[in-house]
Amino acid sequence: MSASVRLTQIDGKLPNLALARLGAWHHRQGHVVHFSRSVTRDVFEPKRYDFAYGSSIFGFSREKAERFAANFPEAAIGGTGTQSETTIEDVAPGITDAADLTFWPDFTASIGYTQRGCRLKCKFCVVPKKEGANRSTGTLHDIWRGNGRPKHIHLLDNDFFGQEWWRERIEEAQIGGFKLCFSQGINVRLVTDEVAEALASIDFRDASFGKRRLYVAWDNLKDEGVFMRGVDTLERAGIRPTQLMAYMLIGFDKKETWDRIFYRFEKMAARGIDPYPMPFDQTSRPHKRFQRWVVTRAYRNVPFEKYDPSAKGIRFGRDGGQIDMFGDAA
Repeated sequence: MSASVRLTQIDGKLPNLALARLGAWHHRQGHVVHFSRSVTRDVFEPKRYDFAYGSSIFGFSREKAERFAANFPEAAIGGTGTQSETTIEDVAPGITDAADLTFWPDFTASIGYTQRGCRLKCKFCVVPKKEGANRSTGTLHDIWRGNGRPKHIHLLDNDFFGQEWWRERIEEAQIGGFKLCFSQGINVRLVTDEVAEALASIDFRDASFGKRRLYVAWDNLKDEGVFMRGVDTLERAGIRPTQLMAYMLIGFDKKETWDRIFYRFEKMAARGIDPYPMPFDQTSRPHKRFQRWVVTRAYRNVPFEKYDPSAKGIRFGRDGGQIDMFGDAA
């Protein structure tokens, strides 16, 4: 009798690459694999799986991860959203990079890494600890699923330009006609003229591959000078500030005040950059309120002190018009 396997994606919209690799590994062994986003067991599921896995990438999903663990005590749980240091190599010795993306039938792009690790050692980031030094791991053609799939590559690289072979990857994108989404962000503090010109030479896109967009970050007020120099460098190469979305960490710096938060926000908004607040503490209601005020673009019409996040059904577009609150906030 075939072994039964449950893969559980606790959070995240994109395909979970760790679960996709585990799915491929178990399929090769002839196991029956069940994929779910539910952290509870439904009435038709077995009382116990031979193998069960849960993956969480966001800290704010801790309660969901705990419910999953309670409902599936046999499961191995990992991911950056948990305290676990267990890797898929620990639970699946001999696993390869092959990934089964059939669990996400609506996802038409390809997803993966050309590098792991990061040159920076930001205190709030787990990447240096989990992945170590920056290194190249593969090519765009390694990631692309081929077989008539669009040449849309969703890169999970945390420091694309920190790897040894980034120039080869840029040339591969140019020659191969790939559209690249750098959703994890480009290290704008480390952007040089060469890097900016390389980015301007390729077709970079947002997560839906619909518009030209680069993701960057401004996490600390003290980085204002180096952040703006990076934006200037990109602009000289032809990448406009309006094509940038900047992740904006809030609530981590112990010296942070609302004045300092608004200073960063207003500097970016005035430059045409699209800020995206990222509360370090997802339980902070004021920070979540600020995040919603920004990403729904209510700030264009309503002062923060008058903003009511409980108002349903509307948000404000770039032209000031009201649009569906539940549309794409990017």
